Amino acid sequence: MKKFRNFGILTIVSVYLLILVGGVVRTTGSGMGCPDWPKCFGQWVPPTEEAQLPSNYRDVYRDKRIAKNERVALLFDKMGFKELAFRITKDPSVMIEEPFNATKTWIEYVNRLLGVLIGFFIFLTFIFSLPYWKKDRTVVWLSLAALIGVAFEGFIGSIVVSTNLLPSMVTVHMLLALVVVALLIFAIARSHEQVGGKKVIAAIPTATLSYTPSFLNYLLIICLATSFVQVFLGTQVRETIDVIAAQFQFEQREKWIDELGLAFYIHRSFSLVIFAIHSYLVYVWLRQKALIGFNAWAYSLIGLLFAEILTGVIMAYFAMPAFLQPIHLTLAAVIFGIQFYLWLFLNRESLLSVPKTNLILQ
Repeated sequence: MKKFRNFGILTIVSVYLLILVGGVVRTTGSGMGCPDWPKCFGQWVPPTEEAQLPSNYRDVYRDKRIAKNERVALLFDKMGFKELAFRITKDPSVMIEEPFNATKTWIEYVNRLLGVLIGFFIFLTFIFSLPYWKKDRTVVWLSLAALIGVAFEGFIGSIVVSTNLLPSMVTVHMLLALVVVALLIFAIARSHEQVGGKKVIAAIPTATLSYTPSFLNYLLIICLATSFVQVFLGTQVRETIDVIAAQFQFEQREKWIDELGLAFYIHRSFSLVIFAIHSYLVYVWLRQKALIGFNAWAYSLIGLLFAEILTGVIMAYFAMPAFLQPIHLTLAAVIFGIQFYLWLFLNRESLLSVPKTNLILQ
């Protein structure tokens, strides 16, 4: 069980690392560095120069992707996503095949290798959760859900490649990563409820609270919801930037911001609303003597949020430095994780406590 907790924490950190590397892939325009999936140019170890590929390789991989997209579109059509299915098969950008670029190919390949490693980590996390089957089956189910989620994430990743980074698929890919993070945090937090056969999650002494638990709970839910909306808006801005970057051939970065539309201004202005709400949350949290053991998380939350806004300001007014884009994305994911963990802690009696019928006294 100790292995599960330690390895689970390592897995969560690794997922955040994958989000960071994914940001690097998008910033460098390497998303289509490998035109097929799971192999790269039909090989498990990709080529290092264009001479290693057949002369008509762009036509070959374009035709393969079109054939795969037709199958994927048929699946989505049967599931009721008719508009998405239409875009997958009719969007002109899907038909474009990029020329070979060794640097972009290997950046994307490293991203895939890390993705495989994360999948292996989550599989081991699930295996290490099995001893909880008799004590608390929820831990096992959460670990299994994370494993299924990362498998589905791989499936979405393959569609992202086959559709030539279709914007809606890229957004789903990012949001699903946050779901996997939440499942892992939930499983690890619940596993800490019982250590050495002793109950370590105690009830919150309501009498010591300046605000009711329900008020704190609603405030945290608002913070989680606004952050999720902000991440969604950020992915829309990111998709627009991808299009603009391609138009400028990833040069003249100082002109990119001027080309952004309404979504960017909403995203920028909404950050001030989020900062105000979170500042109030931290103020309320720090006044609760019963929650003092978790004050460090509250301070971390407001500090990371400030850093997130600062990176956004620098990108907006200083020609969008490439190294800040993946950092901005990763900070948003970490903020979401801390919010979710604080929400679990606040609701620990209902979400983290093990029912007595599940306990095996040691």
